[in-house]
Amino acid sequence: MIRAINDTLRRIPVWAVWLAGALPFAVLLWDIVTGGLGVDPVQEVEHRLGRTALYFLVGGLAVTPLLRLTGVSLMRFRRAIGVICFAYALPHVLAWVVLDMGLLWGQMGRDILKRPYLLFGMGAFLILLALAVTSNNLALRRMGGQAWRRLHMVVYGGAILAAMHWLWAIKVNEVAPILWAAIIGVLLASRLVIRRPMPWTRPQRS
Repeated sequence: MIRAINDTLRRIPVWAVWLAGALPFAVLLWDIVTGGLGVDPVQEVEHRLGRTALYFLVGGLAVTPLLRLTGVSLMRFRRAIGVICFAYALPHVLAWVVLDMGLLWGQMGRDILKRPYLLFGMGAFLILLALAVTSNNLALRRMGGQAWRRLHMVVYGGAILAAMHWLWAIKVNEVAPILWAAIIGVLLASRLVIRRPMPWTRPQRS
């Protein structure tokens, strides 16, 4: 069963993941054009971009636990998922810088220092930026496999900061950020606890 699933996944081209990753942005553009963003369109743009980035971040984090627990491999899609995550995180930050703050750099700096959720968000973004810049074969060759893997392990720190950014930013009791923070916590715990594939996921020798 697992082998059949993995065979099917291997036949899915990576470009299909990129296409699926572009769908939320296409929907956002449609809502911008048709006026479907509500009474505060700037905030809605910021929030939707940020949430989508977090969803793809969690998706990337889930790849290894899924493989170790079930044997289902999405490893060939993990780089695309990570870059798509950054592709939403970047306009999320730019929307705040340009649309919300109007390029008032001094005010932005004061706000980041004064409001913890902005500090967490900027920390998460800098981590994602470092990972995006090195998510290519050239960076892997220049850094070496061990150093590259150590760097990309900080994605968990980025995920924690992103979850704290959302949790700290909410003004009312919202279930969604708490749920996603819990999911990130479970994925991090699984990475620490489940270090090897489960016996039933290992290929059988003939």
